[in-house]
Amino acid sequence: MKRLAFFSFFLVFVLTTGCEKNETPGLSEGNWFTQYPAHFPAPFIPADNQPNATRIELGKALFYDPILSIDSSISCASCHQPKHAFASLKATNPGVYGRQGTRNAPGLFNLAYQPHYLREASLPTLEMQILVPIQEHNEFAHNIVDIGEQLALIPYYDSLSQLAYGQAPGPYSITRSIAAFERTLISANSRYDKVSTGKSRYTPQEEEGYRLFLSSKTNCVKCHAEPFFTTFEPMNNGLYFSYKDPGRARFTNLPTDSGKFKIPSLRNVALTPPYMHDGSITTLEAVIDHYASGGKSGPNQSPLVSGFTLKAEEKAALIAFLKTLSDPTFIQNQNYRLPE
Repeated sequence: MKRLAFFSFFLVFVLTTGCEKNETPGLSEGNWFTQYPAHFPAPFIPADNQPNATRIELGKALFYDPILSIDSSISCASCHQPKHAFASLKATNPGVYGRQGTRNAPGLFNLAYQPHYLREASLPTLEMQILVPIQEHNEFAHNIVDIGEQLALIPYYDSLSQLAYGQAPGPYSITRSIAAFERTLISANSRYDKVSTGKSRYTPQEEEGYRLFLSSKTNCVKCHAEPFFTTFEPMNNGLYFSYKDPGRARFTNLPTDSGKFKIPSLRNVALTPPYMHDGSITTLEAVIDHYASGGKSGPNQSPLVSGFTLKAEEKAALIAFLKTLSDPTFIQNQNYRLPE
């Protein structure tokens, strides 16, 4: 816990230098990476990390490069796979030297709109978050300063870093370039989006599922609010009575935060099993069963998880609606992948 507290202080001290919350909403038109959905609110981009092609190229190259890990065995894309909405189909993923992870890898999309990052909802900028898997023992277990020195010896990375940020590869350019790339990961072209913008219509079953989603009977929308289908807030959803993973309490050290995790987006939810912070539930049917049961009634469980009863056809309708949140164009977007 002390190590986490020190690391959080280090993040704030190092990474907020020149990356404060003096952010400017929106971006100019003209490039694919500045085309934000009209039916989304304006994103907030750090003033010192406005996107351009060079910064995004550098960040994308690093995202896919195992040089970030101490043994050069895994990259960001090892756990955050484009074909699975930048998530993984494994409950947890191994890190370097086969060290097993403890949390399910969440999908990466619409990150430009999030007010805080990590499962603990503990970090205020994406630039800060980039450093976490690099230093985590069961992820990359590396030192970002050492990585910068390695990258400086590679002409491609050295020249890109100089062009992108006016300096040699190091913590500044590594964290900011990967954040710049990850902010381009926008998912906003699902059936739900087409219906919302008047370009399509739900089937009767999907319409019924949407009605149930919005109803006080299920309370789904209270935590999974439109248009991002999350409030981004930490919550204890009653998955366990007592949690092995303390969740947000790992950051705050407050007993009242035990078992609280940032509410995940339901966008692309049909593409990103398994579910929950530990990947312990494998199907959408079982997820609905969990919430219908009312949870395990632990000490910090949210009162919103209180149980409900659905008929078989209602459950099928709710799942049909959730599947409308899948965005096939997102997982097929070649801008997000390295050239073949």
